[in-house]
Amino acid sequence: MGGADRGRTGAGPVGPEEMIAEARKAFFVMFGFLAVVWLAQLANFADHYALSREYGVVSGDLGTLPGILTAPFLHWSWAHIESNSGPLFVFGFLAAYRGVVRFLGLSLLVAVTSGLAVWFLERGGAETVGASGLIFGYFGYVVVRGLFDRHLIDTLIGVVMAASFAYLLTVAVPGTPGVSWLAHLGGLVGGLAGAWLFRDRRPRGRPARRPDGAPGVPDAPARAELPARAELPARADHPRADLHKELGDLGLL
Repeated sequence: MGGADRGRTGAGPVGPEEMIAEARKAFFVMFGFLAVVWLAQLANFADHYALSREYGVVSGDLGTLPGILTAPFLHWSWAHIESNSGPLFVFGFLAAYRGVVRFLGLSLLVAVTSGLAVWFLERGGAETVGASGLIFGYFGYVVVRGLFDRHLIDTLIGVVMAASFAYLLTVAVPGTPGVSWLAHLGGLVGGLAGAWLFRDRRPRGRPARRPDGAPGVPDAPARAELPARAELPARADHPRADLHKELGDLGLL
């Protein structure tokens, strides 16, 4: 979770170096995730999609409950996996670049909410598989994360993603034939809930720490070396304090 990987639950990266490091990890995590999904598709295709039938989710069938965790890795056809791969990588990367550990928790939450929506509410006994529930979860998370974390950059990303991909919501409502809209809706709900549950809980304007990690005020020589503009930091209650912090993290202040 960026900075949270060092022990703070829900805390994101606190500087551009950490953000770049987490973005690099996010890229390789999503590359590996897609590689696993495509390898599963190769095995599934070779076995005439027996894996989808065996490890999918069927509403009301207790024996398929474990499929909640396996169904996102499986698909019914090459067209199915091809249509999911691009959005999965893009939204997954955007969801993960603030912290890979937090992203893994989000993925588990979304898989569960998407799978349970199908298990409880789907009709007809159809076997449901596919990564689209995760896609909708990551989409919902990316759109609102910046609001909960009070991160300017993430808020702007959310606005752009919402404006560019709002059409996705049309397959999260009833009426699209051959599509499990319940899986989409359940994933979307999980992503929105995840944005709240995994929000950045770092206190704003916390006191500086000494190099040894102990709380306190920097010693006199360290204060003397600070640039003049650092002597008048924006107050935590200043209406633009969060904006100043974001621009400072990016080295623009």
